Amino acid sequence: MTAPFDLVVRNGSVADGLGGPLVQADIAIRDGLIVEVGRIAAGGNEEIDAAGLLVTPGFVDIHTHYDGQAVWDTRLQPSSLHGVTTVAMGNCGVGFAPVRESDRNRLIELMEGVEDIPGTALHEGLNWQWESFGEYLHALEHKHRDIDCCAYLPHGALRVYVMGERATRLEDATPEDIAQMRKLTEQAARAGAIGFSSSRSINHRSIKGEPTPSLRAAEDELLGIALGLRDAGCGVLQIISDFKGEDLHHEFALMRRMVEVSGRPLSYSLAQSHNTKEGWREVLKLTAQAVADDLPIRAQVAPRPIGVLMGLQASRNAFSACPAYQDIADLPLAERLALLRDPALRQTLVAELDAINTGLPVHHRTAFERIYPLGNPPCYEPAASTSMAARAAQAGLTPTEALYDAMLEDEGKAFLLAPFANYAFGNLDACRDMIADPNTVIGLGDGGAHVGMICDGSFPTYLLAHWGRDRATGKFDIPWLIKRQTSDTARTVGLLDRGVIAPGMKADINIIDLQRLQLDAPDMLFDLPAGGKRLMQRAHGYVATIVSGAVTYREGEPTGALPGRLIKGPQEAPFMQAVA
Repeated sequence: MTAPFDLVVRNGSVADGLGGPLVQADIAIRDGLIVEVGRIAAGGNEEIDAAGLLVTPGFVDIHTHYDGQAVWDTRLQPSSLHGVTTVAMGNCGVGFAPVRESDRNRLIELMEGVEDIPGTALHEGLNWQWESFGEYLHALEHKHRDIDCCAYLPHGALRVYVMGERATRLEDATPEDIAQMRKLTEQAARAGAIGFSSSRSINHRSIKGEPTPSLRAAEDELLGIALGLRDAGCGVLQIISDFKGEDLHHEFALMRRMVEVSGRPLSYSLAQSHNTKEGWREVLKLTAQAVADDLPIRAQVAPRPIGVLMGLQASRNAFSACPAYQDIADLPLAERLALLRDPALRQTLVAELDAINTGLPVHHRTAFERIYPLGNPPCYEPAASTSMAARAAQAGLTPTEALYDAMLEDEGKAFLLAPFANYAFGNLDACRDMIADPNTVIGLGDGGAHVGMICDGSFPTYLLAHWGRDRATGKFDIPWLIKRQTSDTARTVGLLDRGVIAPGMKADINIIDLQRLQLDAPDMLFDLPAGGKRLMQRAHGYVATIVSGAVTYREGEPTGALPGRLIKGPQEAPFMQAVA
């Protein structure tokens, strides 16, 4: 006899995703939706006892780069290993549609340079069964995955499609170019794009060193594209900018005008620069004023340092530029490690790095005081006493020698954390203030990107474990943190059917043993197309993850269920009172 419900989660401490207090309750699921929350007498075809466990909505990660991986892979890891049930990809103005056949390599080179995704993997994995953005979505739509995904229309691809070589030469768009971009943006939004993304960062370059095509896009171009979303009546804007010096107010004013002319919400990337340590506060002041003026603008912020992982398996290490290292860089790890243990090579490489540093301006030299062993379990808020500079002083070595020795630890598989943002004062107090600000949302994890030097798709796990349980000072309430990674992020990109545990909402759910919640250190896999490498980070404590009512992971292991689908456009709330 068939039970009334497909699945019942019983006896859990339920966080509703809206910040309300934890409530002991059961959750009944049928046809992929939550149908009852409370004390439920009727049974389910499957039941999970969540007694003593935390039950949350599935996490919604609005800043990822699975644009290529979603074409060839059914599992959007590492995100799906960290309770994420929905991702938005195509951030930072990079992606693979629209595209002409002659420009495919150009978009791969841009993605490889900006997001550190191996070009060989992209060449092997992309089947290019599309030209328009709508056709790209159609190609994605037929693949089942472990989680849901949606995509932004990327400015870099759009600009190259319309302007060709003129786009990469950073020429101004003509009125005709802008009119075409506006029309294509409207078409993409109507076809299902979640919105439009752009990069104005000088740090974003192709693998050939060329700036991202959108770097110097003029105001009339950006306003024209924003009007494309207004024409469609849907979609959100996502921008990354450097916010440096005198440009700070100009850049923010430009974002304001995009929202004013289009009426569409906008989120932008924000972090603490190590050069202008308090500049982010000024940007948040401007954001607060915009919100007071009824403009829907939010900052995407991170819960830990933004930086790179260096090591012998990573895309780079501190000695990568040294001639003696370049001679052996392509050797298998075991062979390199054997050579690097030779005292003579150690002496040579230490001397070469010291010489390189001597020839560089001070602010470009290796920052030994800001390089730390990551460890296992990993530490993302390390003390100054663990830095390479401090280690050297303690061991009677030079900082370069200490760094060299650390690189060889764990049979050459150890990683060193080198923050370049959010750690200017040697702690995460700035992150705490950013997380606490009412006009921010959690983002910037870059799941699927920077695969050889970053693994920040684990942000949701870190947010909950570090800021809700482990940090000695400045912790946040667990229900509020869950709200920040569920309904807040979902609303930011117009997904009102998820992120909340309430009748009628999508049945995306995590069952978490909060006491066991723990990150492993990242390790390097070689499972991308063409044998490409990527960092992978697992977690403990996720008892189960549920997507559209199907259990996709148990204790971090896949069940084989692939209920994830492509989301096309915004999703309305089934019951407005559920997200009031």
